[in-house]
Amino acid sequence: MAKQKMKKIEKKEEVSFTCNDKDCPSHGGLKLRGRTFKGTVVSKHEKRIAVEFERMIYIKKYERYARTKTKIHARLPKCAEKEVNIGDLVRVKECRPLSKIIHFAFLEKINGVKEE
Repeated sequence: MAKQKMKKIEKKEEVSFTCNDKDCPSHGGLKLRGRTFKGTVVSKHEKRIAVEFERMIYIKKYERYARTKTKIHARLPKCAEKEVNIGDLVRVKECRPLSKIIHFAFLEKINGVKEE
């Protein structure tokens, strides 16, 4: 009997959760535009994540390409905080400037780190 009550309580918590975040691209009014990037999550904070990805840059002096890393900060909505962890591959898209360093918003998680 106690198990049945616990199951009912768990179901109510899942259904009652709604995303009230105004800067959420899927539930709020944040409009996305511009470029899209895929990268790995390097660090995670309360409302943002740092995403790092590699790109090739041509060095004119040496007539060669060099591999460099770029780190950008993206807004992480409350509805996605639990599913995103450090090391996950995510997709972010450009939006209006949300703060001094945040100019991107989290779109989706592509795949994650295998937990043992």
